[in-house]
Order: sequence, then structure tokens, then C-alpha cells
Amino acid sequence: MPRPDGRPMVVIKGAGDLATGVAWRLFKSGLPVVMTEIARPLVVRRTVAFAQAVYANSFTVQGVTAVLADNAAGIDPVLAHGQIPLLIDPEARIISQVKPDILVDAIMAKRNVNTSNDNASLVLALGPGFTAGKDCHAVIETKRGHDLGRVIWRGSAAPDTGIPEAVNGYAAKRLLRAPTGGKVEPLCHIGDVVKEGYPVARVDGVPVMAEMDGVCRGMIQAGIVVKKGTKIGDIDPRKIREYCYSISDKALSVGGGVLEAVFGHLLGNGGYAIAESEY
Repeated sequence: MPRPDGRPMVVIKGAGDLATGVAWRLFKSGLPVVMTEIARPLVVRRTVAFAQAVYANSFTVQGVTAVLADNAAGIDPVLAHGQIPLLIDPEARIISQVKPDILVDAIMAKRNVNTSNDNASLVLALGPGFTAGKDCHAVIETKRGHDLGRVIWRGSAAPDTGIPEAVNGYAAKRLLRAPTGGKVEPLCHIGDVVKEGYPVARVDGVPVMAEMDGVCRGMIQAGIVVKKGTKIGDIDPRKIREYCYSISDKALSVGGGVLEAVFGHLLGNGGYAIAESEY
């Protein structure tokens, strides 16, 4: 429901790096944003993810701060301070309490996790696993390429191939995955330069080696227990340390698609009426 000042409320499910790009753009455009997360986020790009507030109680990304709130009563005080409230709420039960005008499913689970197009007057979903017009009103394309950030009012985003997107020609090699199940022990920090064959983490005592030269752009929170094959880190072959601390071009593009859909909806000239003729 609208805030007392008339501004529409936005709830974003998930607070990873893509969700953070969306939240940042909406917040910078003047909309009140509330985010939800699980109790132990598996976020790799922690330096640009509001999910880090779960571990640190508050976290700032490019001048915008998210603050951990205990419950619905804690939302208004955080908003009043010009910040984003983040709740540990895996099932997003806050939706039924605050009744948002806009809901964005940014969990990036590659499937629908209990999102319905009757959750809000405008329901948006990021990436594959959703069908616009069926379980949400619009889908935002998250796959790099010509359609990145495009608003899809009918149909679905590109399917998940299971193959990571290439950066400077590197795809699978740039990702760090758990060789076994167990507790993660990082051996380098985000922003560190690493070399091929360099030990960057251990999982249950088993070393994880970098498969290429680059900069450690992402590393999961120390002490998290993961399953075998879980993504625990990310090496950037571009070797530009500053990229580790700023919202990515991809997240900003996806955020721009959400912004387009939201303001089109609010101003009454959204994609519902033009979905068949726009492309």
C-alpha cells in the first residue's frame, strides 16, 4: 500500500548483487524499498550486495545503506532515516503485512519460489523460471547480450543453460566451486590479485585453487557450510580492482529494466497495453 507521503512501497525478494542493483536504482529514484533475505545468504559478490547486512547489521553500497530490521515494526524507522530495511524472511511473509504496491522477485533461483501475480499490483521477476502473464506481470531479462535488461510482458526470459557467462573469454574457469561439502574458509580477500594454481579457499579442509589469473571479485562469507558444487567465489580476468566495489553493468542494466516497468506502471503507460506491438 502507498506510504503516508503517497509514494508506492516496493518489496524485493532477495538481496544479492543483482537485487542490490535493482534496489539501488529504485531507491535513488525516490521509492521506498524493503528487502528480504535468508538467514545465511550464499552471496559471493558480498562487497556490492545488501545481503551483507544480515552479517554486519548494516551495509552500504555506493552511498546507499541497508539496515537489518527485526520485523515489520522496524521498517518505518529505517525508511525514516533514508535507508533500506532488510528483513530475514525466507518466505517473504512481510508481503502480507505491508501489502506492497510493487513486488520484485530477485532471488535468482531459476525457478518460482512462491511468487504470484496477485502479490502486488505489479509483480516483476528477474531471469528464467517465470512466465509473464502467468506467475508475474513482467520478466526482466538477466542474460548478457542484446536483450539484457529488456522488459518482457509476454513470455519468459532466456532459459538457464547452466554455463556461466564469459568475461574476457573466460567462463567456467572464473567461478570457484566447492569441491566437497563443508565449511568454507577463504584464503584470500575480495580485491586480492590471484594467480592460476593459487589456493584461494578451503572447504572442509580441501583446497580450492584459482584456475586463472585475475582479481578475486567475490568470495562467500567465511564459515558458511555449503554443498559440493556450490559457487563460493568469482575471479575477474579483467584485473580491475575497482570493479569489486561498484555495482556491475549487468546489475544496473537489470535495475534499469525494473525501473522502466515500475514507472511505466505508475504513470499508466506500462507494457500491458503495448506488449503485443512493442517488439
